[in-house]
Amino acid sequence: MLAKLIGQKYLSIGKAWVPTLAAWGGVGGIAVIHFTDWRLILDYVPYINGKFKTD
Repeated sequence: MLAKLIGQKYLSIGKAWVPTLAAWGGVGGIAVIHFTDWRLILDYVPYINGKFKTD
């Protein structure tokens, strides 16, 4: 169905770009955490959330 909308050529080009986009998305996510308040973002990660509890 998707191939009918955008065409077979562009679908195959898009499939080739998926790993590259995933890698750059991961790098971008890490950059956002690095350049912002990392504690604010990492408070939502379940494993890391318990390490920084203050009483």
